[in-house]
Amino acid sequence: MAGFMSDWYKKIFKKTRGLAPLVTAIVHPVGEESILGAVSAAQAKIIDPIFVGPKHRILKAAKKCRVDLSNYQIVDVMHSQAAAETAVKLAQTAQVEALMKGEIHTDELMHEVVKKESCLRTARRMSHVFVLEMPYYPKPIFLTDAAINIFPDLFCKKDIVQNAIDLFVTLGYGIPKVAIVSATEEVTKAIPSTLDATALCKMADRGQIKHGILDGPLAFDLAISAESAKIKGIKSAVAGKADIIVVPDIESGNMLYKQMAFLDRVESAGIVLGATIPIVLTSRASDPNSRKASCAIALLYVRRKKIK
Repeated sequence: MAGFMSDWYKKIFKKTRGLAPLVTAIVHPVGEESILGAVSAAQAKIIDPIFVGPKHRILKAAKKCRVDLSNYQIVDVMHSQAAAETAVKLAQTAQVEALMKGEIHTDELMHEVVKKESCLRTARRMSHVFVLEMPYYPKPIFLTDAAINIFPDLFCKKDIVQNAIDLFVTLGYGIPKVAIVSATEEVTKAIPSTLDATALCKMADRGQIKHGILDGPLAFDLAISAESAKIKGIKSAVAGKADIIVVPDIESGNMLYKQMAFLDRVESAGIVLGATIPIVLTSRASDPNSRKASCAIALLYVRRKKIK
C-alpha cells in the first residue's frame, strides 16, 4: 500500500540470498496484483512459482499488467475451488513447498487446506501472523491472529502464540517479548480474554509455551508504549517493548491490522503457520512488495527450520 520499500523489506530480502527458491503454488492468480507479486518474488529468486487456475484468465491478467509468463508453469483448472483443490494436492504430494493465495477468498482456500484428507494438518492449530513495520515503532511488530481463527479458545491461543514465537525465532530475531492484549490490563471475569491472557502467561511459566517472554493482559497502549506503562505503574519485561501482539479474536485483530495498513500506511507481510507447509496469505488488496516480502518470510521459515 505504501509507495516505498521500507528498510525492513530490504533486510528481509537480503536474508534470502543464497537460499534455494521455494517451490510455491499460486492459487487462482487471476488479478494483476497476484501476478505481479508472484513474478516479482520469482525474479528475486525467492520462489519458483506454479500458477494454478483458469489459464485464460491468468494469461489475460498477465497481459494486462505486461508480464510474460511463458517461462512459468501454469496448471489449468476451471475455477477457484478447483485451483484450491489442485494446489493442495500438489502440496500433499510434495510437488510444492508452499501455497500462495491469489484472487481467492481465504475461507475457500483454507477449507481445502484443513480437510483431514489433505494431510497438511499437524497437531497444532493453524494461525496467521502479520509482520508490520511501523513508522513510529523501533522494530517490526508481529500481529496474530487477524485472519484465521474467529473466536479462539485458550488452547487455540496457545498454538497461536507458539506459532508466532516460532516464526520470530526462526527469522533470527532472538527471544520475543509477547504481549497478550485486551481492553484492560486488569484481570476480570467480565472480559474473558483477560482470563485467557493470565492463563497463557502461566502456561509459559510452566513450559507449555516455549522460547518467548509473555505478559498479559495488557491494554494495547501498554504493549507498545513505555510511557503509558510508567504512567499506569505497570512493571513488566514486555510493556512498551512488545515484539508480538496477540489479539483476543479475529475482529479486533483484523480491524487493528487494517487501521495500521490504511491509516498508518505500514509495510506488512504475512503467512499462515501450523500446517506442514507455510501458506502465504496476504490480503487481496496487498501490493506486490507485500506479497514478495511474505514469500521471503515463508522461504526463510522453511529453509532455516530444516537447518535446525
